[in-house]
Amino acid sequence: MLKLTAASQPKLNGHRPVIGLAIAGGGPLGAIYELGALQALEEAIDGVQMHGLDIYIGVSSGSFLSASLANQITTTQMSRIFMSSPDAEFRFQPDLFLRPAVREYFNRVMSVPGVALDILLECIRHPDRIAHLESIESLSRLVPTGIFDNHSIDEFVAGILSRPGRTNDFRQLGAKLRVVAVDLETGQAVRFGEPGWDHVPISSAVQASAALPGLYPPVQIDGHYYVDGALRRTLHASVALREGADLLIGINPLVPYDAELDPSVPPDGRSSSRMIRGGLPVVLSQTFRALIQSRMQVGMAKYQTEFPGASILLVEPNRNDERMFFTNVFSYASRHELIDYAYRTTRTELLAMADELEAFLERFELGLNRRILQQERSFVESMNAEKRYLAPMGNSLARSLDRLERIIRV
Repeated sequence: MLKLTAASQPKLNGHRPVIGLAIAGGGPLGAIYELGALQALEEAIDGVQMHGLDIYIGVSSGSFLSASLANQITTTQMSRIFMSSPDAEFRFQPDLFLRPAVREYFNRVMSVPGVALDILLECIRHPDRIAHLESIESLSRLVPTGIFDNHSIDEFVAGILSRPGRTNDFRQLGAKLRVVAVDLETGQAVRFGEPGWDHVPISSAVQASAALPGLYPPVQIDGHYYVDGALRRTLHASVALREGADLLIGINPLVPYDAELDPSVPPDGRSSSRMIRGGLPVVLSQTFRALIQSRMQVGMAKYQTEFPGASILLVEPNRNDERMFFTNVFSYASRHELIDYAYRTTRTELLAMADELEAFLERFELGLNRRILQQERSFVESMNAEKRYLAPMGNSLARSLDRLERIIRV
């Protein structure tokens, strides 16, 4: 689903438009969907390179993509890594992110004597509570705060950003990068990369932003604990708009499924039974997505009022897309099919709205490449169209030329 929100009070006044990109979370497969959509957008919109924009906002799994693009790593280069292509720069091993949080388990085990003593003292002081749930409340302290160890996220991202021509330091980037996490003790969003928060390594900020409660333990940075940035907002698009974005491109992979919009579902056989058969994970997924979508709609309406000079292009799956909804967001084995599906459906949406989109892009001196959109093309074919940089020196030189082109355009 492609949604265009044009500025009600355009204020370019001849200067080069500031273009931002906000990428939401959605687990491993959410990131795969976003890569497919980004690839379709880049080749379809003339005058835009997703790795050469001005402002990047990343939340949860989207923070890795934003951090990579801000380092001028192309969507194709990232796709080669995630698709485990033979010519990929890094070998991606998903099992690295599914290692048990042994340190967290050990810390909880070590706290058993203290918890047992507290329960014993509570029973002595209040014997009437023994038969109630209150007597076992202290046992919750023995439950780990996360199942998997997320230190591997920090190490993986740091490894990618340590290559020549890249940086793990917010302050060394040519573009603005903001990685959003939530302070566990205050519940407030923190935007790593802003002044005062830019000393934190980008890889550590990505680890914190992707610390989904229950799945990964909170991440400690400077004495504070941080969790997934999506707990506050979906896109945090307002961050880019406050930074001065004239055009914001947003990508959100998580939308609730609406069977009434799906023509393949008969009126007397709605997907509610399938929802129930899917058990708790499917019910929680629909609930979580509905909350995200509601929050997104409220935010988009506010942006029109608060930022009348900005235009927004939002890419999401269609709400009648059964395939997107019922695919397990943690099923890495589905990545090849999903990235091609996201790429093709985004291209279809772009072509269907070509006339409206051309008018929308015109004020930013951008165009729409209908010729490419009208071609029958797979994601693999699109990925193979970009030549792989053969050496770190060539990689660095190409990025330097991209930076020079951006300066000239100003």
